[in-house]
This record gives sequence, structure tokens and C-alpha cells, in this order.
Amino acid sequence: MFWKTSWKKLEQIIDKKFLDLLKSLDKVVTQNEKQLVIKAFNQAKEFYEGKILPDGEPALTHYLEVGRIAVEEIGLRASTLIASLFHGVDFENSDRANEITNTYGHEVAVILNGFRRISDLPTSRLSYQSDQFRKLFLSLVEDIRVVLLKIAHRLCDIRHPEMLDNEKLARFVQEVKYLYIPITHRLGLYTIKAEFEEKVMRFEHPEVFDSIQSKIKADKDNQEAFMKSFIGPIEQELKLHGMDSIIKWRTKSIPSIWAKMRDQNIDFEQVYDLFAMRIIIKSTAKREKEDCWRAYSIVSDLYPPNPKRLRDWITTPKASGYESLHTTVKGLDDRWVEVQIRSDRMDQVAEKGQAAHWLYKDKPEKKDAEEWLNQVRDVLENPGQIQFDAYKRSSSHANDKIFIFTPNGDLKQLPGGSTVLDFAYEVHTQVGSSCSGARVNNRIVPIRHVLQNGDKVEIITNKKQSPKHDWLAFVATERAKSKIRRYLKEEELKEAEFGKELLMRKLKNWKISYSDDIINHLVKYYKTTTSIQLYHDISTEKIDLIELKKHLVALSAEDKSPNAKPAELTNEAGVEAKTPAKAEGKDDYLIIDNSITNVNYKLARCCNPIPGDDVFGFVTINSGITVHRTTCPNAARLRERYSYRFLLVKWRESKDNPVFQAAIRVSGVDTLGLVGEITKLISNDLKVNMRSIAFDTRDGKFVGKIVLQIKDTDHLEQLMHRIGKVQGVEKVVRLD
Repeated sequence: MFWKTSWKKLEQIIDKKFLDLLKSLDKVVTQNEKQLVIKAFNQAKEFYEGKILPDGEPALTHYLEVGRIAVEEIGLRASTLIASLFHGVDFENSDRANEITNTYGHEVAVILNGFRRISDLPTSRLSYQSDQFRKLFLSLVEDIRVVLLKIAHRLCDIRHPEMLDNEKLARFVQEVKYLYIPITHRLGLYTIKAEFEEKVMRFEHPEVFDSIQSKIKADKDNQEAFMKSFIGPIEQELKLHGMDSIIKWRTKSIPSIWAKMRDQNIDFEQVYDLFAMRIIIKSTAKREKEDCWRAYSIVSDLYPPNPKRLRDWITTPKASGYESLHTTVKGLDDRWVEVQIRSDRMDQVAEKGQAAHWLYKDKPEKKDAEEWLNQVRDVLENPGQIQFDAYKRSSSHANDKIFIFTPNGDLKQLPGGSTVLDFAYEVHTQVGSSCSGARVNNRIVPIRHVLQNGDKVEIITNKKQSPKHDWLAFVATERAKSKIRRYLKEEELKEAEFGKELLMRKLKNWKISYSDDIINHLVKYYKTTTSIQLYHDISTEKIDLIELKKHLVALSAEDKSPNAKPAELTNEAGVEAKTPAKAEGKDDYLIIDNSITNVNYKLARCCNPIPGDDVFGFVTINSGITVHRTTCPNAARLRERYSYRFLLVKWRESKDNPVFQAAIRVSGVDTLGLVGEITKLISNDLKVNMRSIAFDTRDGKFVGKIVLQIKDTDHLEQLMHRIGKVQGVEKVVRLD
């Protein structure tokens, strides 16, 4: 009951504020628009019922005050006022959002959506990147009324610092200083800009502010007397010349006085132009420039001007559209006064910022946010003729730049269409090269994901990740493309070095001398542009080494070259077979070949030896000879107990294409499709048969065992080398 009674009392305050606001709309809205505003107000009362601000006032009074600033001090109309009433509503609630959109139209929805979007921007590091943040702030906005509503909102906040805690007040002051003051200046909202500047100074330099303010107040009576005596002769002369005018005066703003004291290193008493006077002439559009210059002539005849202080913004208006004549003249007692002369139209533009409003008079192909603000004019001068599209950024002004937040709140500028990978390379080359994905607005996305303006991006890296050729197909920045190409070139050289070492080993095994003549011949035969490309193709198995050997053997036979000594090759091994035993030289090596069939041997299953391994033969009692790797886990035990059974063994190459069984263990970070990628590489790209495959995943890591059929150790080394380059793979080792 208490809340109902209390709320009814508060409603009276709310209703009165709304009725006062409604009166200011009478001249600028239609009757239908007025009824829609009333409906919005009644609905807003339901939304905010019982919601009280820290000072005890209803929350709706704050939203009404924001609306009042937007209407009365900026000059906006019904749609913005309705949006101001609902900008505290949870617009993420789809039902409520749909209700507001269906009831009050698309305009209101656009303003509310834009307002929410720019309100969510992190501003903690605003001072460090204020220029870029302003560009981001404006680039996110399709309708300029969003910016104006935000200005009204922040002005309302800063006028009531008692409603804010110290932390929030400090943050708002930073926003005003680095964001809203420059924007209001660009928009021509000079009155609001001056108030913002005063609030900032009062917060950041309270002692200086109070000191200057007290000195101004102490001399208030003398100031008024001086200005009356100064203005009197001007008023008389203007009337004599038949000029209808209004004259206002004020002491210059405290921030302006302080800036002059700092810049010129002078005391308050030495600031010669403390006073500013404005002459507003009622004139027609055709005569306003002429009348302003006539008034200037009258003032300069009465008081000597400083020619260095003349500013003609009538002939050449400011970029914001501001028009006025400024001069500084010497009055009584040699005191300087700044005089501003303008028409009543020019004054309205200067006071309410019409000069910065956004009706396009032309449709250029592209303009950035700053240019956009410079192009807009005159909308609020004729509120009855405003169309919704006049407020909107033209679609032709599509953003060709986007601004992305790092996790720390720093901003990175990228071209439109940039991906996660582009952003990663913008952060650091190493971050880009190891990028495996990202969290964008707390959602995991792949490296191809196209970023949107204002996204917050945290890059995910993997030390086993490396640039791929297909990356070049989707990155947008030249920096990323350059870094990827450089890495690929370096990797190509590494692959080439590996291929060269592999070829040299093979040639040695084939008893063929490595020479420049051989390499040059192979370059021509395989039609590679350079030896580096030849080595690279060998490393990546684009060139088959068996075919290469056959070619060199045939070439040696034709030339009767003594360099080539082709050897005979064994039968398929890895299973039990009958093969010969043959002594070679003094060392009594067991030569594994097909020359005789009276000796049984098999390859040990405990270590799976393959051609290229260092091996030994062990004579068993019932199974003939078992061939082991010298690194076999059982080798030490066998040698210690049965050294007399050991045989020296050598591999002899086969004329067939024998395959041998080998097992490898692959481990790394589990990623989607990893197993498929590995098996595709082995089966399709490398043309290697798999006998078995088993993978286990736990806590984001994987371990897999793969049993393969390969030719020799070189073949196995190549295969392991290629598997190790798969994204997510951290380690590849051969198993015994």
C-alpha cells in the first residue's frame, strides 16, 4: 500500500514535467504525432512504475529530462522524444522490442537500437585513442538522432553529478572530454559544448575553477556598469540606422579564460577580453550579410577595433556551417570587448546547432564520419518538412573502415570485410601466424569470420598453427597478405632444404655421386624453374623418388657411367618369409635379398624394423633368424644373454615396391575435423595405406596411434614431417 500511495504522489511530479514538455512540442509536431507521444508516455509509466533513482526521484523523470533537452535545447521532434522515454527499457527483450516497434514505428526502433549499440562501447581507454574512438562512435550510427540523443543523455547525467558515484562520474567526465566535446563542436552545438567544457573543468580543476569564478562574481557590479555604458551608444546608433536588433552580453566562459591564462602565461587581471557581446539583427535572407557588415561599421566607428582579431565567418562559414562576424574593440578605460555580429537565423544555427544537421544536398560516393557531419545542413531550421530519410546516413556512405576492440579496450582500424586473421596480424605477426580462431563478443569463431564494426576480439593461438596458402584467399589487409607470403616463402625454403638432404641421402644409397650436373639435369627433366623448386617437390612428394632413381639408373646405363651401381631389392617384408643368407666382405653380414631360399627369417614384431634402420639378426632355436632394430627394447637383454647368436645384417634394396609396417604416435590440441584431416593427408595426399588408427581425446588434447605401410625410413620421415604441419598437431614420434 505504501508503494502505491508513494507512486501516486510521484506520478503528479512526472505528469507535470511531461505537460511542460508537451507544450514545447506544440509548434513542431502534428496532432497525430502529439497523440503518439502521449501514448508513449503512458506506456513508459507502466514500464518504469516503482523504479526510483538514488536521489529518490522516479526514473521516468530522468528520461523526461533527456527528452526535454533533445527537444528544447537541440531541436529534435516526436520520434526522438519517444525514443528518449524508452531508452531505459530492456530492448533485448524481443517481445517488448517488437511491441515498441509495432506501435511507434521503425524510426523509434532504429534510434533505440543505435543508442543501445553505442552505449555498450567500452570507454575505459578513451583518452588514449580518442580520434579513432570518435570515428568508431560515428561509424556505428545510421541515424544521427542516435548521437544527439546520446549527447542529451550525457548532458543530463553531467548536470546531476549527485546522482553518480565517483567512479561513474569520473568515467562520464572522460567521455565528455574526449568524445562529446569534439562531436558537439563538429555538430555546431556550441552552447552545449561550452557547458560540457565547464563541467569538465569544474571536475578536473575545482580549485582553479572556483578561483576564477569568485573573481568574476566579486567584480560583477563593475562589469554590469561597464557593459551598460559600452552597449548604450551602440544601441542608439543601430536605431538611428533603422536596424532592428537584440544585444546580449556575458562574461567569457571560465574554461575560455583559463585557456587564455595558460596559453599566454598571464594572470586573471591581465585577460583583456573578459567580456563578449552579441548583436543579433532581425533581417531577411537577402539582406542579412549586408546588415551584419553595416552593424560592424557602426561598432568600429564608435570603438577602435583590433584588426588582427577580425574573423569573417559570414563570407566563409565554418565547416560546421557556423556564420558570424567576430571582432575585438577597445571600450572605456581601455578595456577590450569581443563583439559578435549575426542575423537571427545565424544565431539560431549557432545556438541549437542547425549548422551541423544532416540533410544531404548531394550524394557523393563515399565519405567518412567527419565528412558526413560536414555535409549535413538545415534540417532543424524547417522541422515541419523533415523526412525520416533526412536523418539517415545514405547507403552510399557505406563504411570502408571498421574499428575493432582488443580485450584491453584498445582500438584497431581495419578495412571493411576484414577477418579474424586480419585482426590477428594487426596485433602482431606472431599472433597472426599462430592464430587458430577467436572469441568475438565472447563467441568462438573461426579465422575466416568477417568482423563487424565495434566487435571485441580475443585471438586464440596454437603454437603448432602456421600460415597456409588458402589463407591468402580470405584475408583483406595487405599487411596480413605480406606476412603470409613471407612465411610461405620461408617454409618453402625449409622444405627445399629437407628435400635436398633427402635426395643426397638417396643418391648416396644408390651409389650415385651428388653433383651440379645431376641437379641441373633433374631440373630440366622435371621442368622446375630452380633447384629449390626441385628440392621442394621432392620434399612434398610431388616428385616420386623411385621414379627419379629409375630415370638416373637408365641415364647411367646409357652413358655407361661408372657412378651408378644399381642394387637388387628384396621381396616384401614385414611377415615371415624364406630369403637368402649371404656373406658380404670380411664382416659376414646377412644380406637380405632374393638370391637363395634356404634360410628362414622374419622381422621382429617388437620393434618393426624397416629399410634404413640400423638392424641386427638374432638366431632363434625354432624360427630361423629374427631381424631387430639396434634400438629395440629387447636388444640389450638379448645381447647380454645370447651374444653368440647375433648376426650382422644389411638391407639390400628391392626391384619391387615392398612395404613395411611402422607405427607412429600423434598428439596435440583437439580441433574440429582434425582426425579427418590427418587421414586425408595420409591416404589421399601421401598415398600411404593405414593398417589401423586409434585416437583418444581428453581435456581438449588428443593422442592417436597409427600403423602404416611404408617403404623405408626416408619415406617414414617425410610422412611424419608432413603430419607435423597439420593444424593442431604438436608432436609426431615413431613407436617401437
